[in-house]
Amino acid sequence: MSEKQQPNDQGIVVRKKKKKFKVFPIVNVILFLLISAMIIIPIWKVIVDSLDAVASYGMRAWPQRFTWEGYKIIVSNISLYRPFLISCLVTVAGTFIGLLVSTLGAYVLIQWEMPGRNFFAYMLLFTMIFDGGMIPKYLVMQDLHLLDTLWAVLLPLGINVYNLVLMRNFFEGIPESLFEAASIDGCSPMGTFFKIVLPLSKAALASIGLMFAVTFWNDYTNFKIYVTKNKLFNFQIKLRNMVVSNDVPDDGTIDSNTITNAAVIVAIIPFAIIYPFCQKYFVQGVNVGAVKE
Repeated sequence: MSEKQQPNDQGIVVRKKKKKFKVFPIVNVILFLLISAMIIIPIWKVIVDSLDAVASYGMRAWPQRFTWEGYKIIVSNISLYRPFLISCLVTVAGTFIGLLVSTLGAYVLIQWEMPGRNFFAYMLLFTMIFDGGMIPKYLVMQDLHLLDTLWAVLLPLGINVYNLVLMRNFFEGIPESLFEAASIDGCSPMGTFFKIVLPLSKAALASIGLMFAVTFWNDYTNFKIYVTKNKLFNFQIKLRNMVVSNDVPDDGTIDSNTITNAAVIVAIIPFAIIYPFCQKYFVQGVNVGAVKE
């Protein structure tokens, strides 16, 4: 780095360092602009085609014949809005079940005086390393008579050991003095859970709840394996059939690609709206639950 000598107002020579030109910030900006373009351009094409009555396979900046018919068909056609409602139902119910199991399980694992606490913790961690496999799971669902029911989707995804461990780590960060104070005041263990633990765990609940919700909303595999009734298929199964099998309800007024692209946007938009509001809690909850001082 070169230096330049220059007198100040009092005649004293001051050495000024000349700033060196850095290439990395420019390369960094260009790289992120390219990545952003790679993400935004395909999404913009899908948006344009969902609003174009003559959607084509080429790239257009604006719709040639603007129309809302693709979205109207999704709202009015039972073969499209029923899978969407099933996805909403499964997402809400599954997120509730997942949070219930994770929070209660994590609260049990931080009870230091409980006999066998470490044994149960190791048994849960064992399931993260070794999995029974698809066929044994299917046979269990068959023996429980849960095939062709939404319970076959809710129960396997509702028990997530990784999220339970994150929640346990977060609970362990709560000062032990709060638990002692609650016990002295005569609060029961479940009263402590609802009055102290849960109110202090909003960030963890938001982050883990968002992970559960995304998992249930995007679930395709469990519906494909355990569900065979068309009336119980979720929106992801219907979207796959529209794209791969061309199973599109066509009334002849607009191009079938318009309806397909509209369905893709409908599948994307719920969490595109929800995530910005949960981002702060999501980052905070994951960091607190994953990092121990």
